[in-house]
Amino acid sequence: MKQFLLLLLLIPFLVRAQAPSLRGQVLDADGRPVPFASVAVPVLTQGTTADDNGRFSLPGLPAGAQQVQVSAVGYATTTAAVTIPAAKALIIRMKAEGKALAEVVITGVGRATEIRRSPVPIAAMSGKEIRLNANSNAIDAAVRGIPGLSAVTSGPNISKPFIRGLGYNRVLTMFNGLRQEGQQWGDEHGIEVDGYGVDRVEVVKGPASLLYGSDAVAGVVNLIPALPRGADGELHGEALAEYQGVNGLIGNSLAFNYQKNGFQASLRGSRRQAHDYRNPVDGLVYSTGFREVQVTGMVGVRKQWGGAHLWLSTYDDRQEIPDGSRDSLSRRFTRQVFEANADDIKDRPLVSDHELNSYGIGNSRQRIQHYRAFGTTEVRFGPGELRALLGVQQNHRQEFNHPTDPTQPGLDLQLTTVNYQARYLFDAVKGYEFTVGANGMNQDNRHLNATTFPIPPYRLFDLGGFGLVKKAFGALELTGGLRYDTRHVRWNNFYAGPNPANGFDQAVGPGAPDAILKFTDFSRTYTGVSASLGGSYPLGEKLVLRANIARGYRAPNVPEIGSNGLDPGAHIVYLGNPGFTPEFNVQEDIGLLYKSPDFEGSVEAFYNHVNNFIYQAKQYDAQGQPLRDPVGNSTYQFQQAAADLYGGEVAFNIHPTALPWVSLRTGAALVIGLNQNPELRALVGTAGRYLPLIPAPSSRSEIRFTAPERTSTPFTASYLRFTVDATAAQNRFYAVDGAETRTPGYVLCGLGVGTSLRTKGGREAVQLVLQGDNLFNVAYQAHLNRLKYFEYYTASPSGQLGIFSPGRNLSVKVVVPF
Repeated sequence: MKQFLLLLLLIPFLVRAQAPSLRGQVLDADGRPVPFASVAVPVLTQGTTADDNGRFSLPGLPAGAQQVQVSAVGYATTTAAVTIPAAKALIIRMKAEGKALAEVVITGVGRATEIRRSPVPIAAMSGKEIRLNANSNAIDAAVRGIPGLSAVTSGPNISKPFIRGLGYNRVLTMFNGLRQEGQQWGDEHGIEVDGYGVDRVEVVKGPASLLYGSDAVAGVVNLIPALPRGADGELHGEALAEYQGVNGLIGNSLAFNYQKNGFQASLRGSRRQAHDYRNPVDGLVYSTGFREVQVTGMVGVRKQWGGAHLWLSTYDDRQEIPDGSRDSLSRRFTRQVFEANADDIKDRPLVSDHELNSYGIGNSRQRIQHYRAFGTTEVRFGPGELRALLGVQQNHRQEFNHPTDPTQPGLDLQLTTVNYQARYLFDAVKGYEFTVGANGMNQDNRHLNATTFPIPPYRLFDLGGFGLVKKAFGALELTGGLRYDTRHVRWNNFYAGPNPANGFDQAVGPGAPDAILKFTDFSRTYTGVSASLGGSYPLGEKLVLRANIARGYRAPNVPEIGSNGLDPGAHIVYLGNPGFTPEFNVQEDIGLLYKSPDFEGSVEAFYNHVNNFIYQAKQYDAQGQPLRDPVGNSTYQFQQAAADLYGGEVAFNIHPTALPWVSLRTGAALVIGLNQNPELRALVGTAGRYLPLIPAPSSRSEIRFTAPERTSTPFTASYLRFTVDATAAQNRFYAVDGAETRTPGYVLCGLGVGTSLRTKGGREAVQLVLQGDNLFNVAYQAHLNRLKYFEYYTASPSGQLGIFSPGRNLSVKVVVPF
């Protein structure tokens, strides 16, 4: 492993040649220089910053066609195609006001391409837009700007991405191309990525199994960190500070980057802490605070024939676990002090005001430590380019749920994953662009010092190969491909028994006193075929039609086939089914994208049929009462049936050229999920008509006023914006056994203002962002907020059950680039 990572870094040094460079200048629409614009080649992970006259130089680029992306505060992100080496300096002209539909993306396609010409539905959100919001985490940031993307939440710092109504192991989350592996099966298991370091988010909305294999049947979320920027030989970076009032969040981040003669390096350290969040119904919600620290570093080279980069990161999060217990009359939160049978949930002590306002992490908590090391390389080799990735990551997750012994974890899992992938992109031959590749992973998941064992310790091997071809027939561009996957999962007999030292359960051998066989040995291989065919066709200069049909594949995850116990953080007892077969889905997409100087818009629709869809169903005893353990945790068993999902998204951006200082943006999404289980429908009727965890119809609108640039003032990129997030009532919910209930609609308003101060030389010195969300302190419950169902009573004095979502949040963010 170490030798291979070292080889990835050394490959470019083996090629001795003079690397060509790309020179150019960035100008505005009137021909004036745009100072300090960011110039990057995203697919090569290389970038620089223009000088005060807009001039730039990118050395060490490989020969061939590339897409250059240029961004600057107050201007639309611009892309340009260039062939390297270039005969003359490149002139790039930028327009005031941001645009989105023409951005270059690399996720979900074989090569860098524009969103407008990609056959698969892809959306992107820039780091500039991410910085304007008060985000709880990296996924929360993406949800705000990409219609069709939603999240299941468990408090302010845990968000799991859902794409068009599907989530968990159906959405593949990646960090700069490395698939994120950190126990994604759990409701309360968040994404271990530093949100301050995310410079761009790319989302594939639809089956992406062709390129990535199992676990991408719903799509992909790729969180991309910032490229090193700045002139050669200069150290650059930023210092960031943030405060959010709804939970007292204090965030800090410090980043450095450097590049010279093709050498690149970056380093970022971040820390965030928050106490319990507040809303107008519950006041401060007990046990929702957190404290996290992240460090991410990169070192690499970029030369004529390619490049290589090594990424290292560490993530440490201490996250409180709420359970929603409270006094029946006062509705004040209470806390557990006794174990299991000795605990009376209706007779717990009240939580003090000091505890609610404290930044300290309580006894009911989880700790997640996530480490990554991965290398990437892109090398010119023969008639094309070889791209490879090799990485190892380890996720150590502990959930502490023993009030009489706060240092003893209930859940204690260590997941080690080795990821590998290689992709070869052939040079175009008679207009055909071929890509072939393979990727997969090897996993080892173990219980350490645990007392509860919801899933078995297992080993997993996964490998798949694919081929992709792209060809233009005049204006029509077609892309298609085929893939085959195999995944082997196994575990041995696993026994649990009492620990005489503390009375809790522990892992034991088969001959130990009172040993219970918790998991029976299991070994099975899953296989699947994925395919995709799509194309795009311009209907004139401004309108593009695109369509795609794709078949996705997902092997059942280990909790779905092997669960047999309590997940302490979810407060649910899970039961799996080892007889499950893989999920297969076929999704059809069609979209229209329009672009003019004054208006951009898109309309997309989809239909998704899933065979062998896996979901959870609450279990009941012979008397018809919900199965609960002594503490009140419900029991759910996984089920499998067919399902249909359909819906779409609408987005537009109005930015009149006659009024360059104003823009209006709107995005809306609708998903309807139908459970096609005839036996269930016959048994429970309309209660089983819909799928669980389907987001309510929603829209987000923003009007933004941007002040004209004036060289006579020290202020630049000043703006004022109003936002309206409207969510309709969710009347299409999975009502079997009371698993879900109707969720009323709500409207949240926001107000933001920001500006940047610049030095006399024109360089940005300080960026200031003031943001207010849920300005009118609306009491609401998001349908995908798990805390909505944290309730132990059937009625309350106020008539309001469950925990409500965060209330008014006033925040400030200061960024000092250097």
